[in-house]
Amino acid sequence: MDAYKKLADLIFPDIKLTIEDYENKYPKRDLPEGAIVTRYAPSPTGFIHIGALLASFTERTFAKQSDGVFYLRIEDTDTKRTIDNGITTIIEGLKEFGVTFDEGPVSETEESGEYGPYIQSNRREIYHTFIKHLIAEGKAYPCFCSEEELEELREYQTKKKMRIGYYGKSAKCRYLSPEEAIERIEAGEKYVIRFKSPGNFENKKKFNDVIRGTVEMPENDLDIVIMKGDGLPTYHFAHLVDDHLMRSTHIIRGDEWLPSLPIHVQLFEAFGFELPKYCHISPLMKNDNGAVRKLSKRKDPECAMSYYHELGVPNEAVKLYLATICNTNFEEWYLQNRDKDVMDFKFEFDKMNTSGALFDLDKLMNISKTYISSLKASDLYERACKYFEEYDKDFYELFTRDAKYSTEILNIERETAKPRKDLGCYGDIKKEFWFMYDELFNVPEAEYEFKNITDKEEIKKILNTYIDNYYDPSDDNEVWFNKMKELCDELGYASNMKEYKANPENFKGNVADVSMVLRVALTSKSMTPDLHELMRILGVDRIKSRFNFFN
Repeated sequence: MDAYKKLADLIFPDIKLTIEDYENKYPKRDLPEGAIVTRYAPSPTGFIHIGALLASFTERTFAKQSDGVFYLRIEDTDTKRTIDNGITTIIEGLKEFGVTFDEGPVSETEESGEYGPYIQSNRREIYHTFIKHLIAEGKAYPCFCSEEELEELREYQTKKKMRIGYYGKSAKCRYLSPEEAIERIEAGEKYVIRFKSPGNFENKKKFNDVIRGTVEMPENDLDIVIMKGDGLPTYHFAHLVDDHLMRSTHIIRGDEWLPSLPIHVQLFEAFGFELPKYCHISPLMKNDNGAVRKLSKRKDPECAMSYYHELGVPNEAVKLYLATICNTNFEEWYLQNRDKDVMDFKFEFDKMNTSGALFDLDKLMNISKTYISSLKASDLYERACKYFEEYDKDFYELFTRDAKYSTEILNIERETAKPRKDLGCYGDIKKEFWFMYDELFNVPEAEYEFKNITDKEEIKKILNTYIDNYYDPSDDNEVWFNKMKELCDELGYASNMKEYKANPENFKGNVADVSMVLRVALTSKSMTPDLHELMRILGVDRIKSRFNFFN
Protein backbone atom coordinates (compact mmCIF):
# COMPACT_ATOMS: atom_id res chain seq x y z
CA MET A 1 0.00 0.00 0.00
CA ASP A 2 1.26 3.46 -0.87
CA ALA A 3 2.67 5.10 2.28
CA TYR A 4 0.66 8.33 1.84
CA LYS A 5 -2.56 6.38 1.35
CA LYS A 6 -1.76 4.33 4.44
CA LEU A 7 -1.27 7.57 6.38
CA ALA A 8 -4.58 8.95 5.08
CA ASP A 9 -6.41 5.74 6.04
CA LEU A 10 -4.87 5.81 9.51
CA ILE A 11 -6.08 9.38 10.13
CA PHE A 12 -9.52 8.86 8.55
CA PRO A 13 -10.36 5.15 8.86
CA ASP A 14 -14.12 5.70 8.63
CA ILE A 15 -14.09 7.87 5.50
CA LYS A 16 -15.16 5.63 2.62
CA LEU A 17 -16.67 8.15 0.19
CA THR A 18 -14.51 9.94 -2.36
CA ILE A 19 -14.43 13.43 -3.84
CA GLU A 20 -16.08 11.99 -6.95
CA ASP A 21 -19.01 10.80 -4.81
CA TYR A 22 -19.62 14.37 -3.62
CA GLU A 23 -19.15 15.78 -7.12
CA ASN A 24 -21.99 13.53 -8.23
CA LYS A 25 -24.15 14.38 -5.22
CA TYR A 26 -23.77 18.14 -5.77
CA PRO A 27 -23.78 18.65 -9.56
CA LYS A 28 -23.37 21.99 -11.27
CA ARG A 29 -26.53 24.06 -10.97
CA ASP A 30 -28.86 24.31 -13.93
CA LEU A 31 -29.11 28.09 -14.18
CA PRO A 32 -29.24 30.69 -16.98
CA GLU A 33 -25.92 31.86 -18.38
CA GLY A 34 -24.49 34.66 -16.26
CA ALA A 35 -26.49 33.70 -13.18
CA ILE A 36 -24.61 34.50 -9.98
CA VAL A 37 -24.56 32.00 -7.13
CA THR A 38 -23.26 33.54 -3.94
CA ARG A 39 -23.65 33.30 -0.22
CA TYR A 40 -23.76 35.12 3.08
CA ALA A 41 -21.60 33.12 5.48
CA PRO A 42 -21.63 34.53 9.03
CA SER A 43 -20.63 33.01 12.33
CA PRO A 44 -23.70 32.47 14.55
CA THR A 45 -22.76 35.17 17.03
CA GLY A 46 -26.28 36.65 17.07
CA PHE A 47 -24.91 40.10 16.28
CA ILE A 48 -25.80 41.90 13.04
CA HIS A 49 -23.82 45.02 12.23
CA ILE A 50 -24.13 47.55 9.43
CA GLY A 51 -21.17 46.09 7.53
CA ALA A 52 -22.73 42.62 7.58
CA LEU A 53 -26.02 44.04 6.36
CA LEU A 54 -24.22 45.84 3.53
CA ALA A 55 -22.45 42.62 2.52
CA SER A 56 -25.60 40.48 2.60
CA PHE A 57 -27.61 43.17 0.79
CA THR A 58 -24.94 43.35 -1.92
CA GLU A 59 -24.74 39.57 -2.30
CA ARG A 60 -28.49 39.11 -2.51
CA THR A 61 -28.86 41.97 -4.99
CA PHE A 62 -26.37 40.58 -7.50
CA ALA A 63 -27.79 37.06 -7.22
CA LYS A 64 -31.39 38.17 -7.64
CA GLN A 65 -30.89 40.49 -10.59
CA SER A 66 -29.02 37.74 -12.48
CA ASP A 67 -31.67 35.05 -11.79
CA GLY A 68 -29.12 33.27 -9.65
CA VAL A 69 -29.11 31.81 -6.14
CA PHE A 70 -28.40 33.46 -2.80
CA TYR A 71 -27.90 31.06 0.09
CA LEU A 72 -27.08 31.24 3.77
CA ARG A 73 -24.17 29.21 5.12
CA ILE A 74 -23.35 29.19 8.81
CA GLU A 75 -19.63 29.09 9.61
CA ASP A 76 -19.60 27.73 13.14
CA THR A 77 -16.26 25.96 13.22
CA ASP A 78 -15.08 28.53 15.78
CA THR A 79 -17.17 27.10 18.60
CA LYS A 80 -16.08 29.80 21.07
CA ARG A 81 -18.08 32.44 19.14
CA THR A 82 -21.28 30.42 18.79
CA ILE A 83 -24.28 31.43 20.90
CA ASP A 84 -27.71 29.89 21.46
CA ASN A 85 -30.28 30.85 18.80
CA GLY A 86 -27.57 32.66 16.85
CA ILE A 87 -28.83 31.32 13.52
CA THR A 88 -32.43 32.41 14.13
CA THR A 89 -31.25 35.85 15.19
CA ILE A 90 -29.35 36.25 11.92
CA ILE A 91 -32.23 35.03 9.75
CA GLU A 92 -34.87 37.16 11.43
CA GLY A 93 -32.60 40.20 11.74
CA LEU A 94 -31.76 40.26 8.04
CA LYS A 95 -35.35 39.52 7.05
CA GLU A 96 -36.38 42.83 8.63
CA PHE A 97 -34.28 44.57 6.00
CA GLY A 98 -35.56 42.53 3.09
CA VAL A 99 -32.58 40.16 2.99
CA THR A 100 -33.96 36.64 2.50
CA PHE A 101 -32.37 33.44 1.22
CA ASP A 102 -33.15 30.89 -1.49
CA GLU A 103 -31.39 28.09 0.39
CA GLY A 104 -29.86 27.43 3.76
CA PRO A 105 -30.92 27.13 7.40
CA VAL A 106 -34.45 28.29 8.19
CA SER A 107 -34.08 27.72 11.94
CA GLU A 108 -31.60 26.27 14.39
CA THR A 109 -32.48 22.72 13.30
CA GLU A 110 -34.07 22.95 9.84
CA GLU A 111 -32.79 23.94 6.42
CA SER A 112 -33.98 24.14 2.83
CA GLY A 113 -32.03 23.34 -0.34
CA GLU A 114 -30.31 20.53 -2.22
CA TYR A 115 -26.71 21.58 -1.56
CA GLY A 116 -26.57 21.22 2.22
CA PRO A 117 -25.83 20.71 4.98
CA TYR A 118 -25.49 24.50 5.18
CA ILE A 119 -24.05 24.52 8.70
CA GLN A 120 -20.33 23.78 8.71
CA SER A 121 -20.31 21.76 11.91
CA ASN A 122 -22.64 19.31 10.15
CA ARG A 123 -20.22 18.89 7.23
CA ARG A 124 -17.32 17.29 9.10
CA GLU A 125 -17.39 14.07 7.05
CA ILE A 126 -17.30 16.04 3.79
CA TYR A 127 -14.25 18.04 4.91
CA HIS A 128 -12.50 14.87 6.07
CA THR A 129 -13.02 13.30 2.65
CA PHE A 130 -11.29 16.20 0.95
CA ILE A 131 -8.47 16.36 3.50
CA LYS A 132 -7.94 12.60 3.21
CA HIS A 133 -7.60 13.05 -0.55
CA LEU A 134 -4.85 15.67 -0.08
CA ILE A 135 -2.95 13.50 2.39
CA ALA A 136 -3.15 10.49 0.06
CA GLU A 137 -1.64 12.62 -2.70
CA GLY A 138 1.13 13.95 -0.45
CA LYS A 139 -0.30 17.49 -0.55
CA ALA A 140 -1.08 17.68 3.17
CA TYR A 141 0.54 16.29 6.30
CA PRO A 142 0.11 15.95 10.05
CA CYS A 143 1.99 18.52 12.12
CA PHE A 144 2.99 17.55 15.65
CA CYS A 145 4.44 20.91 16.73
CA SER A 146 3.22 22.03 20.13
CA GLU A 147 2.15 25.60 20.95
CA GLU A 148 5.44 26.02 22.80
CA GLU A 149 7.44 24.98 19.74
CA LEU A 150 5.45 27.32 17.50
CA GLU A 151 6.00 30.19 19.92
CA GLU A 152 9.74 29.48 19.95
CA LEU A 153 9.69 29.57 16.14
CA ARG A 154 7.93 32.95 16.16
CA GLU A 155 10.44 34.34 18.64
CA TYR A 156 13.35 33.07 16.55
CA GLN A 157 11.91 34.52 13.34
CA THR A 158 11.28 37.85 15.06
CA LYS A 159 14.83 37.96 16.41
CA LYS A 160 16.28 37.17 12.99
CA LYS A 161 13.88 39.64 11.30
CA MET A 162 12.38 36.86 9.22
CA ARG A 163 8.81 36.58 8.00
CA ILE A 164 6.62 35.08 10.69
CA GLY A 165 4.99 31.79 9.76
CA TYR A 166 5.24 28.05 9.21
CA TYR A 167 6.94 27.75 5.82
CA GLY A 168 10.00 26.44 4.04
CA LYS A 169 12.72 25.03 6.27
CA SER A 170 10.85 26.36 9.33
CA ALA A 171 8.05 23.90 8.61
CA LYS A 172 9.89 20.94 10.09
CA CYS A 173 6.95 18.49 10.08
CA ARG A 174 6.69 19.04 6.33
CA TYR A 175 9.82 16.94 5.95
CA LEU A 176 8.64 13.95 7.97
CA SER A 177 8.21 10.82 5.90
CA PRO A 178 4.73 9.24 5.93
CA GLU A 179 6.24 6.31 7.84
CA GLU A 180 7.54 8.66 10.56
CA ALA A 181 4.17 10.39 10.75
CA ILE A 182 2.38 7.05 11.08
CA GLU A 183 4.72 6.00 13.89
CA ARG A 184 4.08 9.21 15.84
CA ILE A 185 0.30 9.01 15.39
CA GLU A 186 0.29 5.39 16.55
CA ALA A 187 2.31 6.53 19.57
CA GLY A 188 -0.59 8.84 20.50
CA GLU A 189 0.97 12.21 19.65
CA LYS A 190 -1.48 15.07 19.04
CA TYR A 191 -1.47 16.75 15.65
CA VAL A 192 -3.16 19.12 13.23
CA ILE A 193 -3.24 18.79 9.43
CA ARG A 194 -1.38 21.33 7.31
CA PHE A 195 -1.52 22.01 3.60
CA LYS A 196 1.84 21.47 1.89
CA SER A 197 2.14 24.70 -0.06
CA PRO A 198 3.89 24.43 -3.46
CA GLY A 199 4.37 28.22 -3.57
CA ASN A 200 7.41 30.48 -3.54
CA PHE A 201 7.02 33.79 -1.72
CA GLU A 202 9.55 35.42 -4.05
CA ASN A 203 7.21 34.88 -6.99
CA LYS A 204 4.65 37.55 -7.73
CA LYS A 205 1.28 36.37 -8.94
CA LYS A 206 -1.57 38.33 -10.52
CA PHE A 207 -5.10 37.76 -9.35
CA ASN A 208 -8.31 39.16 -10.78
CA ASP A 209 -10.79 40.84 -8.50
CA VAL A 210 -14.13 41.73 -10.07
CA ILE A 211 -14.33 45.02 -8.15
CA ARG A 212 -10.67 46.01 -7.96
CA GLY A 213 -9.35 44.59 -11.21
CA THR A 214 -5.90 43.00 -11.37
CA VAL A 215 -4.17 42.64 -8.01
CA GLU A 216 -0.53 41.52 -7.74
CA MET A 217 0.53 39.69 -4.58
CA PRO A 218 3.30 37.31 -3.49
CA GLU A 219 2.61 33.64 -4.01
CA ASN A 220 1.62 31.80 -0.85
CA ASP A 221 4.25 29.57 0.70
CA LEU A 222 2.71 29.13 4.16
CA ASP A 223 1.80 25.61 5.18
CA ILE A 224 -1.50 26.67 6.69
CA VAL A 225 -3.49 24.53 9.11
CA ILE A 226 -6.49 23.05 7.31
CA MET A 227 -7.76 20.83 10.13
CA LYS A 228 -7.53 21.68 13.80
CA GLY A 229 -6.88 19.24 16.61
CA ASP A 230 -10.62 18.85 17.23
CA GLY A 231 -11.15 17.57 13.69
CA LEU A 232 -12.87 20.72 12.43
CA PRO A 233 -11.51 22.54 9.38
CA THR A 234 -10.15 26.06 9.40
CA TYR A 235 -11.96 28.84 7.54
CA HIS A 236 -9.60 28.62 4.58
CA PHE A 237 -10.27 24.96 3.90
CA ALA A 238 -13.98 25.03 4.63
CA HIS A 239 -14.31 27.94 2.18
CA LEU A 240 -12.72 25.83 -0.56
CA VAL A 241 -14.92 22.77 -0.01
CA ASP A 242 -18.18 24.61 0.61
CA ASP A 243 -17.97 27.10 -2.22
CA HIS A 244 -16.93 24.38 -4.65
CA LEU A 245 -19.66 21.89 -3.74
CA MET A 246 -22.35 24.54 -3.32
CA ARG A 247 -21.30 25.81 -6.75
CA SER A 248 -20.68 29.43 -5.79
CA THR A 249 -19.79 31.49 -8.84
CA HIS A 250 -18.88 34.68 -6.96
CA ILE A 251 -17.29 35.14 -3.53
CA ILE A 252 -18.44 38.58 -2.35
CA ARG A 253 -16.76 39.43 0.93
CA GLY A 254 -14.97 42.14 2.90
CA ASP A 255 -11.54 43.26 1.78
CA GLU A 256 -10.02 42.06 5.04
CA TRP A 257 -9.91 38.69 3.25
CA LEU A 258 -7.95 40.03 0.27
CA PRO A 259 -4.56 39.01 1.78
CA SER A 260 -5.89 35.43 1.97
CA LEU A 261 -6.63 35.29 -1.75
CA PRO A 262 -3.29 33.62 -2.68
CA ILE A 263 -4.03 30.87 -0.14
CA HIS A 264 -7.54 30.26 -1.44
CA VAL A 265 -6.46 30.23 -5.07
CA GLN A 266 -3.72 27.75 -4.21
CA LEU A 267 -6.20 25.43 -2.48
CA PHE A 268 -8.52 25.45 -5.50
CA GLU A 269 -5.57 24.73 -7.77
CA ALA A 270 -4.44 21.82 -5.57
CA PHE A 271 -7.72 20.06 -6.36
CA GLY A 272 -7.95 21.25 -9.95
CA PHE A 273 -11.29 22.97 -9.20
CA GLU A 274 -12.68 25.84 -11.24
CA LEU A 275 -11.95 29.10 -9.46
CA PRO A 276 -14.93 31.28 -8.48
CA LYS A 277 -14.81 35.02 -9.10
CA TYR A 278 -13.66 37.04 -6.11
CA CYS A 279 -15.23 40.40 -5.27
CA HIS A 280 -13.74 42.19 -2.27
CA ILE A 281 -15.92 44.93 -0.78
CA SER A 282 -14.24 47.97 0.76
CA PRO A 283 -14.95 48.58 4.45
CA LEU A 284 -17.19 51.30 5.81
CA MET A 285 -15.09 54.18 7.11
CA LYS A 286 -15.72 56.85 9.73
CA ASN A 287 -14.38 60.37 10.14
CA ASP A 288 -13.33 60.41 13.79
CA ASN A 289 -12.40 64.02 14.57
CA GLY A 290 -10.48 64.35 11.33
CA ALA A 291 -8.93 60.90 11.38
CA VAL A 292 -10.50 58.45 8.95
CA ARG A 293 -10.71 54.88 10.26
CA LYS A 294 -12.78 51.74 9.81
CA LEU A 295 -16.19 51.69 11.42
CA SER A 296 -15.75 49.64 14.57
CA LYS A 297 -18.16 47.18 16.19
CA ARG A 298 -16.54 47.98 19.54
CA LYS A 299 -16.21 51.76 19.34
CA ASP A 300 -19.17 52.92 17.26
CA PRO A 301 -22.77 52.37 18.44
CA GLU A 302 -24.06 53.14 14.93
CA CYS A 303 -22.36 49.97 13.75
CA ALA A 304 -24.99 47.79 15.46
CA MET A 305 -28.37 47.39 13.77
CA SER A 306 -29.99 47.63 17.23
CA TYR A 307 -28.93 51.30 17.19
CA TYR A 308 -31.36 52.03 14.34
CA HIS A 309 -34.12 49.94 15.88
CA GLU A 310 -33.86 51.90 19.14
CA LEU A 311 -34.04 55.22 17.29
CA GLY A 312 -36.86 54.02 15.09
CA VAL A 313 -35.16 54.49 11.72
CA PRO A 314 -37.31 52.70 9.10
CA ASN A 315 -35.66 49.60 7.70
CA GLU A 316 -36.46 50.85 4.22
CA ALA A 317 -34.40 54.00 4.83
CA VAL A 318 -31.40 51.97 5.95
CA LYS A 319 -31.78 49.83 2.84
CA LEU A 320 -31.87 52.93 0.60
CA TYR A 321 -28.73 54.27 2.25
CA LEU A 322 -26.91 50.96 1.76
CA ALA A 323 -27.86 51.09 -1.92
CA THR A 324 -26.13 54.48 -2.23
CA ILE A 325 -23.00 52.88 -0.76
CA CYS A 326 -23.27 49.77 -2.89
CA ASN A 327 -23.32 51.66 -6.20
CA THR A 328 -22.13 55.22 -6.64
CA ASN A 329 -24.79 56.05 -9.25
CA PHE A 330 -27.80 54.75 -7.29
CA GLU A 331 -28.61 58.05 -5.58
CA GLU A 332 -28.96 59.94 -8.85
CA TRP A 333 -31.23 57.19 -10.20
CA TYR A 334 -33.38 57.13 -7.08
CA LEU A 335 -33.96 60.89 -7.11
CA GLN A 336 -35.56 60.45 -10.52
CA ASN A 337 -37.40 57.21 -9.66
CA ARG A 338 -38.79 57.59 -6.15
CA ASP A 339 -41.82 55.50 -7.02
CA LYS A 340 -39.69 52.46 -7.89
CA ASP A 341 -38.25 49.70 -5.74
CA VAL A 342 -34.55 49.46 -4.96
CA MET A 343 -34.38 46.20 -6.89
CA ASP A 344 -35.52 47.97 -10.06
CA PHE A 345 -32.06 49.55 -10.20
CA LYS A 346 -29.35 47.66 -12.10
CA PHE A 347 -26.42 47.26 -9.72
CA GLU A 348 -22.97 46.81 -11.25
CA PHE A 349 -19.65 45.67 -9.80
CA ASP A 350 -17.68 48.40 -11.56
CA LYS A 351 -19.75 51.07 -9.78
CA MET A 352 -18.69 49.84 -6.34
CA ASN A 353 -16.35 51.93 -4.20
CA THR A 354 -12.79 50.57 -4.11
CA SER A 355 -11.35 52.84 -1.42
CA GLY A 356 -13.91 52.53 1.36
CA ALA A 357 -17.13 54.52 1.67
CA LEU A 358 -17.32 57.11 4.42
CA PHE A 359 -20.26 56.17 6.64
CA ASP A 360 -22.40 59.28 6.90
CA LEU A 361 -25.00 59.05 9.64
CA ASP A 362 -26.36 62.51 8.77
CA LYS A 363 -26.96 61.41 5.20
CA LEU A 364 -28.70 58.26 6.39
CA MET A 365 -30.99 60.38 8.59
CA ASN A 366 -31.75 62.74 5.70
CA ILE A 367 -32.71 59.76 3.55
CA SER A 368 -34.85 58.57 6.44
CA LYS A 369 -36.57 61.98 6.70
CA THR A 370 -37.40 61.90 3.00
CA TYR A 371 -38.71 58.35 3.28
CA ILE A 372 -40.87 59.05 6.35
CA SER A 373 -42.25 62.18 4.67
CA SER A 374 -43.55 59.97 1.85
CA LEU A 375 -45.60 57.75 4.17
CA LYS A 376 -49.32 58.24 4.63
CA ALA A 377 -50.29 59.32 8.13
CA SER A 378 -52.19 56.07 8.76
CA ASP A 379 -49.13 54.00 7.77
CA LEU A 380 -46.83 56.11 9.92
CA TYR A 381 -49.22 55.78 12.86
CA GLU A 382 -49.15 51.96 12.66
CA ARG A 383 -45.37 51.90 12.43
CA ALA A 384 -45.01 54.35 15.31
CA CYS A 385 -47.36 52.27 17.48
CA LYS A 386 -45.14 49.22 17.10
CA TYR A 387 -42.05 51.29 17.85
CA PHE A 388 -43.39 53.01 20.98
CA GLU A 389 -44.92 49.79 22.29
CA GLU A 390 -41.41 48.33 22.40
CA TYR A 391 -39.27 51.33 23.27
CA ASP A 392 -41.48 53.85 25.13
CA LYS A 393 -44.52 52.23 26.73
CA ASP A 394 -45.59 55.37 28.60
CA PHE A 395 -45.82 57.43 25.41
CA TYR A 396 -47.41 54.45 23.67
CA GLU A 397 -50.34 54.72 26.10
CA LEU A 398 -50.79 58.43 25.31
CA PHE A 399 -50.23 57.99 21.58
CA THR A 400 -52.77 55.20 21.16
CA ARG A 401 -55.45 56.57 23.51
CA ASP A 402 -57.02 58.47 20.62
CA ALA A 403 -55.86 57.04 17.30
CA LYS A 404 -57.73 59.67 15.27
CA TYR A 405 -56.13 62.53 17.22
CA SER A 406 -52.60 61.14 16.87
CA THR A 407 -53.07 60.37 13.17
CA GLU A 408 -54.25 63.94 12.58
CA ILE A 409 -51.10 65.20 14.27
CA LEU A 410 -48.96 63.05 12.01
CA ASN A 411 -50.85 64.31 8.98
CA ILE A 412 -49.89 67.97 9.55
CA GLU A 413 -48.22 69.15 6.32
CA ARG A 414 -48.15 65.54 5.07
CA GLU A 415 -49.60 64.06 1.89
CA THR A 416 -48.86 67.30 0.04
CA ALA A 417 -46.61 68.16 -2.90
CA LYS A 418 -43.91 69.29 -0.48
CA PRO A 419 -44.35 67.42 2.82
CA ARG A 420 -42.44 68.36 5.95
CA LYS A 421 -39.22 66.45 6.53
CA ASP A 422 -38.72 66.94 10.26
CA LEU A 423 -39.03 63.29 11.31
CA GLY A 424 -35.84 61.31 10.85
CA CYS A 425 -37.05 58.34 12.90
CA TYR A 426 -40.14 57.21 14.75
CA GLY A 427 -38.63 58.39 18.01
CA ASP A 428 -38.72 61.96 16.63
CA ILE A 429 -42.53 61.92 16.77
CA LYS A 430 -42.41 62.37 20.53
CA LYS A 431 -39.65 64.98 20.25
CA GLU A 432 -41.57 67.00 17.66
CA PHE A 433 -45.13 66.65 18.98
CA TRP A 434 -44.92 66.03 22.73
CA PHE A 435 -46.69 69.36 23.39
CA MET A 436 -49.85 68.04 21.73
CA TYR A 437 -50.40 65.69 24.69
CA ASP A 438 -51.66 67.40 27.85
CA GLU A 439 -50.00 64.90 30.15
CA LEU A 440 -46.60 65.99 28.84
CA PHE A 441 -47.39 69.70 28.61
CA ASN A 442 -46.17 70.85 31.98
CA VAL A 443 -43.78 73.62 31.05
CA PRO A 444 -42.28 76.12 33.52
CA GLU A 445 -42.93 79.72 32.46
CA ALA A 446 -39.20 80.36 32.03
CA GLU A 447 -38.96 77.73 29.29
CA TYR A 448 -41.49 79.31 26.94
CA GLU A 449 -39.56 80.50 23.88
CA PHE A 450 -41.10 83.95 23.35
CA LYS A 451 -39.07 86.08 20.96
CA ASN A 452 -39.75 89.76 20.16
CA ILE A 453 -42.78 90.13 22.39
CA THR A 454 -41.89 89.25 25.98
CA ASP A 455 -43.96 91.68 28.10
CA LYS A 456 -46.38 89.57 30.13
CA GLU A 457 -49.25 92.04 29.94
CA GLU A 458 -48.88 92.41 26.18
CA ILE A 459 -48.82 88.62 25.76
CA LYS A 460 -51.96 88.35 27.90
CA LYS A 461 -53.70 91.07 25.87
CA ILE A 462 -52.91 89.35 22.54
CA LEU A 463 -54.11 85.95 23.72
CA ASN A 464 -57.34 87.22 25.29
CA THR A 465 -58.22 89.48 22.36
CA TYR A 466 -57.69 86.63 19.93
CA ILE A 467 -59.72 84.02 21.82
CA ASP A 468 -62.54 86.45 22.64
CA ASN A 469 -62.94 88.20 19.27
CA TYR A 470 -61.29 86.22 16.48
CA TYR A 471 -61.05 82.50 17.17
CA ASP A 472 -63.46 80.27 15.26
CA PRO A 473 -62.62 76.54 14.97
CA SER A 474 -64.44 76.32 11.62
CA ASP A 475 -62.12 78.83 9.89
CA ASP A 476 -60.03 77.49 7.04
CA ASN A 477 -56.40 78.55 6.72
CA GLU A 478 -57.10 81.63 4.60
CA VAL A 479 -59.86 82.97 6.83
CA TRP A 480 -57.78 82.22 9.92
CA PHE A 481 -54.82 84.20 8.57
CA ASN A 482 -56.98 87.15 7.57
CA LYS A 483 -58.31 87.28 11.13
CA MET A 484 -54.73 87.27 12.39
CA LYS A 485 -54.16 90.38 10.30
CA GLU A 486 -57.28 92.00 11.75
CA LEU A 487 -56.00 91.21 15.24
CA CYS A 488 -52.72 92.95 14.37
CA ASP A 489 -54.50 96.04 13.07
CA GLU A 490 -56.55 96.26 16.26
CA LEU A 491 -53.55 95.97 18.58
CA GLY A 492 -51.12 98.20 16.69
CA TYR A 493 -49.05 95.56 14.86
CA ALA A 494 -48.32 95.59 11.14
CA SER A 495 -50.54 93.16 9.22
CA ASN A 496 -48.55 93.84 6.06
CA MET A 497 -44.86 92.90 6.15
CA LYS A 498 -43.92 95.34 3.38
CA GLU A 499 -45.41 98.22 5.35
CA TYR A 500 -43.56 97.08 8.44
CA LYS A 501 -40.23 96.90 6.66
CA ALA A 502 -40.78 100.35 5.16
CA ASN A 503 -41.79 102.02 8.45
CA PRO A 504 -41.07 99.75 11.43
CA GLU A 505 -41.24 102.71 13.83
CA ASN A 506 -44.99 103.05 13.14
CA PHE A 507 -45.81 99.64 14.63
CA LYS A 508 -45.36 97.69 17.86
CA GLY A 509 -44.28 94.73 15.74
CA ASN A 510 -45.67 92.62 12.90
CA VAL A 511 -47.99 89.73 12.17
CA ALA A 512 -45.14 87.22 12.56
CA ASP A 513 -44.53 88.48 16.09
CA VAL A 514 -48.20 88.12 17.01
CA SER A 515 -48.37 84.64 15.46
CA MET A 516 -45.30 83.73 17.50
CA VAL A 517 -47.07 84.66 20.72
CA LEU A 518 -49.92 82.28 19.90
CA ARG A 519 -47.52 79.55 18.80
CA VAL A 520 -45.39 79.71 21.95
CA ALA A 521 -48.38 80.01 24.27
CA LEU A 522 -49.83 76.82 22.78
CA THR A 523 -46.66 74.76 22.45
CA SER A 524 -43.90 76.55 24.41
CA LYS A 525 -41.82 76.24 21.20
CA SER A 526 -40.86 78.92 18.68
CA MET A 527 -40.47 76.34 15.87
CA THR A 528 -43.43 74.08 15.13
CA PRO A 529 -45.44 72.77 12.20
CA ASP A 530 -48.31 74.81 10.75
CA LEU A 531 -49.96 76.86 13.53
CA HIS A 532 -53.46 76.80 12.03
CA GLU A 533 -53.34 72.99 11.81
CA LEU A 534 -52.06 72.69 15.38
CA MET A 535 -54.91 74.88 16.66
CA ARG A 536 -57.51 72.96 14.67
CA ILE A 537 -56.34 69.67 16.18
CA LEU A 538 -55.89 70.97 19.74
CA GLY A 539 -59.46 72.28 19.81
CA VAL A 540 -61.03 75.17 21.70
CA ASP A 541 -60.84 73.65 25.20
CA ARG A 542 -57.10 72.96 25.02
CA ILE A 543 -56.45 76.38 23.49
CA LYS A 544 -58.32 78.22 26.22
CA SER A 545 -56.66 76.12 28.92
CA ARG A 546 -53.19 76.92 27.63
CA PHE A 547 -53.96 80.62 27.12
CA ASN A 548 -55.30 80.80 30.68
CA PHE A 549 -51.83 79.90 31.95
CA PHE A 550 -50.91 83.54 31.23
CA ASN A 551 -53.92 85.12 32.97
